[in-house]
Amino acid sequence: MTTLPNRPNTALLVVDVQNGVVDGSHNRDEIVANINALVAKARAENVPVVWVQHEDEGLKRDSEAWHLVPDLKPDEAEPLVHKRYGDSFEDTELETHLANLNVGRLVVTGAQTDACVRSTLHGAFVRGYDTTLVADAHTTEDLTAYGAPPVPQVIAHTNLYWDHQRAPGRQASATPTADITF
Repeated sequence: MTTLPNRPNTALLVVDVQNGVVDGSHNRDEIVANINALVAKARAENVPVVWVQHEDEGLKRDSEAWHLVPDLKPDEAEPLVHKRYGDSFEDTELETHLANLNVGRLVVTGAQTDACVRSTLHGAFVRGYDTTLVADAHTTEDLTAYGAPPVPQVIAHTNLYWDHQRAPGRQASATPTADITF
């Protein structure tokens, strides 16, 4: 039910699953395995997979930390979007790729839940996309030392509020990997 006209397709969006982003993140291996399962399912159903890769002072381009985790293997034909801001749409070619693919619905996975994933979800939603957060395919690091809640609570809260997000002509949901349909 996207508000984007003539955009009936769905894409899987994999946000910042990079060595320096997910090393030490909560349930890293389980999350990456769920993302791999979704990538395989999307490819089997001819659903576009779009990869996002962050770069900043802490994630220098071409450094080991900057590279996608070796468990995930983007196909050469799949778009890879480079970004410098939390929202994957901000100052990137993501919207152009999605428009060329006639995408109006995004299935979102990745890291970090409380930063780039959340920013990208909101960025997509306000731009008119239906957005599904894969409830068990996003993660973040422990920031309790800075006053943040424990990671399981950050993830649970994000899933809760995203599942109840509403706006005219758009749908949002938080859905586990096993229940994702493209």
